[in-house]
Amino acid sequence: MRGLNSLLSKLNSNKDAMKKIRNMLLVACAIVCSLPAFAADGGLNVELGASHKFNKQWNMSAAISFRSRNNFRTADSFTGEIAASYKPLKWLRFSAGYSLLVDNNREKLTVHEDFSYNNWRKSYWGTRHRVQVGVTGSYKVHRVTLSLREMWQYTYRPEKTNLDNFDFDEGVWEKVSRRGKGKNELRSRIGADWDIPHCKFTPFAMAEAVTTKSFDKLRLTVGTEYTLKRRHVFEAFYRYQHVFDDDDYDVTSHIIGVGYRFRF
Repeated sequence: MRGLNSLLSKLNSNKDAMKKIRNMLLVACAIVCSLPAFAADGGLNVELGASHKFNKQWNMSAAISFRSRNNFRTADSFTGEIAASYKPLKWLRFSAGYSLLVDNNREKLTVHEDFSYNNWRKSYWGTRHRVQVGVTGSYKVHRVTLSLREMWQYTYRPEKTNLDNFDFDEGVWEKVSRRGKGKNELRSRIGADWDIPHCKFTPFAMAEAVTTKSFDKLRLTVGTEYTLKRRHVFEAFYRYQHVFDDDDYDVTSHIIGVGYRFRF
């Protein structure tokens, strides 16, 4: 009888967890569907990484990633990053990192006041440098871990010269420059993940707001991790990104992401 009661208890626990996941997915879908997504682009994120936990406090990680746009048809960027985190308390973590981004910058077409063409700058590849510093607090309720992260991010784009530009007024090609530019952003994220008993899948959901001087972007993400033999972590997610303000690199889009991380 004890064994039967234990089995029934586990089944009920799994049912409760699955009910929570179902409700989470329904809420996320309702939010996404309520946003004006008719003009959204489509893209793919692929990431490969590795991490090493030195002790209970210190952890380091490195990753490379690829992103596409234009409904998966055009390469958008390649990124390499390295990061470290320090966890002085069970519920508190500090992190810092550096990223090198190689971007396929979009073409740019400008027009006059009468809507006649002015200039057309062709797309080109360029680099950006990014540093990040963040703090994350977490709280566990039964098998659901809630988290809140605040991250400051600074991105610098070096000057780029000899860009191809067509002047419609003169009817000639010319070489132009794009000056260097730095940008500060605050990324505020709330998240939740579910630890399902006797299951290698860990579903998660996140909502992130990106602000500079105003509210620039909103990102909503639902997905899951799958852990194999404690060292291999696979990830799949769907993300809706809504851009409220003009951005040189991001647009409103639906993003499918897959990733793999090796723990050693």
